Amino acid sequence: MRPAQAALAAVLREYAITEGEFTLASGRKSSWYLDGRQVTFRGDCLTIVGDAITEALAEVGIGDDYDAVGGLAVGAIPVALAVATISGKRSFAVRKEAKGHGVGGRIAGPLNPTDRVLVVEDAATTGTSLIEAVDAISEFGCEIVAATLLLDRGGEVGAALAERGIAYAPVLIAPDLGFALGS
Repeated sequence: MRPAQAALAAVLREYAITEGEFTLASGRKSSWYLDGRQVTFRGDCLTIVGDAITEALAEVGIGDDYDAVGGLAVGAIPVALAVATISGKRSFAVRKEAKGHGVGGRIAGPLNPTDRVLVVEDAATTGTSLIEAVDAISEFGCEIVAATLLLDRGGEVGAALAERGIAYAPVLIAPDLGFALGS
């Protein structure tokens, strides 16, 4: 396991994983739950999050070849800020619904329609939130260069992104934390 990946796995185990009976956002039942916000909203873990994503991107040859980083509110916001802090890139958020006042729209933050974008998320089983963000960012006019998340629980996200021609670099997958994919 890469150094930042191992550090992320350690803090996820310490702060974010609970075992029991849970219903996931995907509707699936699980014997464990990852509340990524217990890590991503901790100041003492932000560097770990940013470093782990940067390390995963470098490993698949993406590096820092993007202009901005963001994803769907709320889970992706601290992840995007962590990556922006490490990389010096701009970050933004995709609202779940367009705002009806001010400048409106679903994008919050400094994103331009010509930007090359890295889409992030904290965790996913089927990738619904990540794909929703990808679609909204593409609709805004940006080019999606890659997508990443801290934990791929289900092993299905990569195929959904591949269908859209988007590179995928998860930091961890469920077996890295001792759980089966899709469990």
